[in-house]
Amino acid sequence: MDQTTLYNTAAWNGPSAPAAARAAVQPARSRIAVIDVLRGLIMLIMLFDHVREAIYVHVPLSDPLDAVHTDPPLFFTRIATHFCAPLFVFLTGLSAWLYAHPASGPRSATGFLVKRGLLLVFLELVVVNFAWYGVFPPQTVFLQVIWVIGLSMVFLGLVHKLPIALLGAVGLAIIFGHNALTWMSFAPGTVAYDAWTLLLHRGYLVADGAVKVKVAYPLLPWIGVILAGYAAGPVYAATMAPERRRRILVAAGVCALLLLALLRGFNIYGEELPWTVQDSAIRSVMSFLALTKYPPSLDYLLLTLGIGALTLAALEPRDNWFTRACATFGGAPMFYYLLHLYVLLGLQRLLVATFGANHGARYGVDHVWLVWLVALALMPVLYFPCRAFARYKRTSKQAWVRYF
Repeated sequence: MDQTTLYNTAAWNGPSAPAAARAAVQPARSRIAVIDVLRGLIMLIMLFDHVREAIYVHVPLSDPLDAVHTDPPLFFTRIATHFCAPLFVFLTGLSAWLYAHPASGPRSATGFLVKRGLLLVFLELVVVNFAWYGVFPPQTVFLQVIWVIGLSMVFLGLVHKLPIALLGAVGLAIIFGHNALTWMSFAPGTVAYDAWTLLLHRGYLVADGAVKVKVAYPLLPWIGVILAGYAAGPVYAATMAPERRRRILVAAGVCALLLLALLRGFNIYGEELPWTVQDSAIRSVMSFLALTKYPPSLDYLLLTLGIGALTLAALEPRDNWFTRACATFGGAPMFYYLLHLYVLLGLQRLLVATFGANHGARYGVDHVWLVWLVALALMPVLYFPCRAFARYKRTSKQAWVRYF
């Protein structure tokens, strides 16, 4: 997200600013700041899952999650983190609209989006993949969330000047329609197979050789999400009254969850794995929530984006130490993402050096509550570097800072 509007507003709101001017710009600051608050919140939630992958990865998880055999604490830890990718991509589209529509008038976002998107692809291939395993080159290059956000930004940069109604319609058509295409398959080794793997079929682009390449996040559904986020941008226009914005967000969130209840409740459409009644209420709920993330099914997106819309509506009027802390993390998203991965890599190396490997070549804990404890302990550790970088980002005139 381009933070220029937010930071300029904060500076103008200083003690020397005229009272009338401060009152005039204050609503704009809160409407934009809430985006950083939600982004920061989901980044903190993401930490729980990445700590799990650092010290609890020896307990495998399937996609969708196994509602019969997975322990409920681990299941719901993973379910909570399902909100991160959809909301991050949606907020990326929303932030792109704000960048393209500053107070001074519309401007092209093509250059910024394309360059930042390509930077994210580079970071995924070189910096992020190394952070996961500490090996370069890795045995397998995983094309994950940073890669898919980058390519989605490139696509949005090329098409964002089209009518916003068209972009929104295409985004919704992809979100609602891509599940109808899952039956399609192509023979491995063909151009069609590679293209379909990139777009909708999670799998290997390169399955043999010294370095394998696996698509973990197929692109097509995420293009739908980023287009939907961009089309939602006018909800955060300066001319939109806060109460009306909240009503729109609540209506969108409720409609998404009601549609989920219908489609998922009767196993009609939107998820390949039907849910079933289990031997306990908690297992039945788990079965209902066991939704496909790779690629994200319609039901998965209805759940995550629906609750995300309700959360945006609830967060906007909130101003306390927690929301301000979340906004700090959300104001430096790429810095936080890279920092926390390397902190976790260092933590794993330190644990092996101190206690020895107890699960293959890695050290792992035996209880999921230790994952929660480590994640909570790391939050203040990560906060102060992120706050320092966010302050530097506000004051620096270096062009590269905008891309982080």
